[in-house]
Amino acid sequence: MKIVVIDGQGGRLGQMIVEAICKEELSLDLYAIGTNSIATSAMLKAGASQGATGENPVIVACRDADVIIGPIAIVSADSLLGEITPAMATAIGQSKALKLLLPVSHCDNQVVGVKNLSMNEMVKETVTKLKEII
Repeated sequence: MKIVVIDGQGGRLGQMIVEAICKEELSLDLYAIGTNSIATSAMLKAGASQGATGENPVIVACRDADVIIGPIAIVSADSLLGEITPAMATAIGQSKALKLLLPVSHCDNQVVGVKNLSMNEMVKETVTKLKEII
């Protein structure tokens, strides 16, 4: 199973997700795709087996991903202070992969009816959901 974690800016959320997935020792291919090299580096240090940076890696990784994980901003063009290009948002949105999107509140997207959880709680719930899928 190909799991793609996409993050930008400092990559802290992606790093936390990768660390939590790696702790579970699940049988999967874990790809870290950063919108910048700092985010990619953080996720690789956390234990991702593959990593790449930028628009084209996002597009390519989403083609055959089984699950895409990241902040909700990854499906919104020009989000993360412009790091998510329209082509990235389109590739993620059009991917047949199941998307596990975390509703972090520092972007301009608000999801009504979602519990206000800490970053740690969101990561824990994401890994629980991933385990159910696998």
